[in-house]
Amino acid sequence: MITKITGVINRVLDEEIRVQVGPLEYQLLVPEFVRRAVQLKLGQEATLHTSEYMDGNPMQGRVVPRLIGFTAEAELEFFELFCTVDKVGVRKALKALMRPVKEIADAIQRQDVKWLTTLPGIGPASAEQIVATLRRKVTKFALMATPAGDAAQAPAAAAVAGDVLDDAYRALLTVGHSPSEARDRLDRVLTGGKTYKTVEDILLAIYQQK
Repeated sequence: MITKITGVINRVLDEEIRVQVGPLEYQLLVPEFVRRAVQLKLGQEATLHTSEYMDGNPMQGRVVPRLIGFTAEAELEFFELFCTVDKVGVRKALKALMRPVKEIADAIQRQDVKWLTTLPGIGPASAEQIVATLRRKVTKFALMATPAGDAAQAPAAAAVAGDVLDDAYRALLTVGHSPSEARDRLDRVLTGGKTYKTVEDILLAIYQQK
């Protein structure tokens, strides 16, 4: 199994990145918080810690090996722990981990079910199950140090209710923005520390920017 990849970040797409290692290009699925971090390293060399799983339905005769990438080993460890929650599979976990591991672990530890429901795809029942399963297992992740330089470089992140972020992204695609343009516009408004409760709030903030 491939556990670590070092190469040049060739492309950053919606839910995956492409890493060039010698003559080979690897596809790595990544959660949103990793995508936001590695997009700043486009064209540069980076090391990602990886996990592998088989995607598909064996009963239909189609199973494809997939790699999942993280910028730190602790992030990968938390992801694997998150996947142990009942009815939270790999795909659901990838979608849910929109916020940094430290923030999610802190919410689990303080049993903040309401905050957890702001993660995409996580409803009240899933949030309760996550807390019940993981609250005694996430202390070290909640205490993770912020990577050097991140605190100085990254403004306060926005709070986004429910699946509003996903809906806003799709709305931007509908009005003609490319996936990269839509992500870029969302990235810019989500670093201001504001709270967005509706898609309209996000779109208004985007188009009010100069």
